[in-house]
Amino acid sequence: MRDQTFSDEFRAQFNLLLRLRRDVRRFRTDPVDETVLARCLDSFRLAPSVGLSEPWRVIRVESKTARDAALKNFQTANAQALAGYSGEQAQLYSRLKLSGMQEAPVQLAVFCDDTTGKGRGLGAATMPEMRRYSVVTAITLFWLALRAEGLGLGWVSILDPEQLARDLEVPDDWRLIGYFCLGWPEEVSDIPELERVGWEARLPELPIETR
Repeated sequence: MRDQTFSDEFRAQFNLLLRLRRDVRRFRTDPVDETVLARCLDSFRLAPSVGLSEPWRVIRVESKTARDAALKNFQTANAQALAGYSGEQAQLYSRLKLSGMQEAPVQLAVFCDDTTGKGRGLGAATMPEMRRYSVVTAITLFWLALRAEGLGLGWVSILDPEQLARDLEVPDDWRLIGYFCLGWPEEVSDIPELERVGWEARLPELPIETR
C-alpha cells in the first residue's frame, strides 16, 4: 500500500469526527443494523497492540439475566458514588444520567486477557499494563468507527468490575476494561454533557511541560 496524502477536506472532516465523538448516555431504542455493527467491530482488528498480542475479549451482553445483573451492578455503584458527595454537588450528581443501560439496544463488555500467549510477551515484560492500554486503543478506534456511522457509544465506569466478571462468567485472567452501551443517540453535540450541565469544564489548552 502506497503512502496516502489526505486532502484539507478530509482533515476537516476527521477533525469534526473527533469533536462529535461524545460519551453518549441518551439513546433511542431503534435497533442497530448487524452489518453496520460488524463493520464497526472490525476496527478492533485494525488497532495496534503491544507485541501484536490482540488481548481484547468482547462479550455481547444480550440475555435479560446478564443485562439485569449489569444494571443492578451500576445502580448499586451509582448509589455508593452519590453518597460520597454532599450539598449542591450531590444534588447535581443525582440529576446526571450516567448510563444508557435501560435504552441502548447493543451492550458490550470488553475485557483484557492479561495472560494471553499471543505476542509472546514482547513489550509487556517490563510494562504488562500495555496489554490493557492496547485494549483501550482498540476501543477508541471502535468509538470513532461508530460515530462515523452516526452511532453513539457510552462508557459505563460506575461498576464493580469483579462482580460483573463473575456475573458474565468470564475466565479468571480477564480484566474488565469497560462496559459499553451503543445505539442511535438522541442528539449530537460537540460539547460534553458534563460540561453543558456545569459538572466540569474542559481545559482551554493542552498542558505540556519541558524537561
